[in-house]
Amino acid sequence: MRFCSITSGSSGNCIYVGSDTTHLLVDVGISGKRVKEGLEKLGVKPEELDGIFITHEHSDHISGLGVLARKYGIPIYGTKGTLEAIRQSSSVGCIDEGLFSEIKADERVMIKDLGLNPMRISHDAAEPVAYRISHGKKQLGIVTDLGCYNDYIVEGLKGMDALLIEANHDVNMVQVGPYPYSLKKRILGDRGHLSNELSGKLLCRLLHDRMQTVVLGHLSKENNLPELAFETVRVELIMADTGYRPEDFSIKVASRSQMSEIIHIA
Repeated sequence: MRFCSITSGSSGNCIYVGSDTTHLLVDVGISGKRVKEGLEKLGVKPEELDGIFITHEHSDHISGLGVLARKYGIPIYGTKGTLEAIRQSSSVGCIDEGLFSEIKADERVMIKDLGLNPMRISHDAAEPVAYRISHGKKQLGIVTDLGCYNDYIVEGLKGMDALLIEANHDVNMVQVGPYPYSLKKRILGDRGHLSNELSGKLLCRLLHDRMQTVVLGHLSKENNLPELAFETVRVELIMADTGYRPEDFSIKVASRSQMSEIIHIA
């Protein structure tokens, strides 16, 4: 199994996950043109996609969905609440009802040789989820857009070989920044976004001997810096009494605008 962040950030999210026989996207919050360009760099044609799994209906996760679905007839998977919100989104446009497939949290979906387990998350959307994706015994967790985490999230993400986890903002940058109070309250709230510090604390509860790679994603353009996210998470790992060090596995930061390298889960 391999994955790649085509883009990851507050202005657009699109993650590729695939095997030798299966090609999936998690979210398409960028233009169809950019998605196609990213896939071409991966050696994948849009018409080869087996499905698009949506985490939730906010524009930075679905802005390219209508174009891709209409042009290539790609199946779309999402929770009932998410699909209803997409249908009501004027920016997405009309999509053939036959392309929609409803999924439920904690119910496994098989797409050829990839298994996907949706997980409930705390975010201000209709019915948002994160995804745990498996290929044989290898497992990848993609979890962004959550204002807080609990034991359910921790249990669901244990045993992952790789993680793409949100490190959206630095709390101090949000507090002293130019955003209006209402938006600051949303970002920092339990249904907002995960801070660098909380990302590190969550990661501390998920480490194990087989962890290979952690990708920090969904960074805010206004309220974070890649170097700050990376260092803050490292400090949390160093300070925690887990028995693991940051050097024990690879930590990367996904770019808001550029593709990441292809990460193979060995």
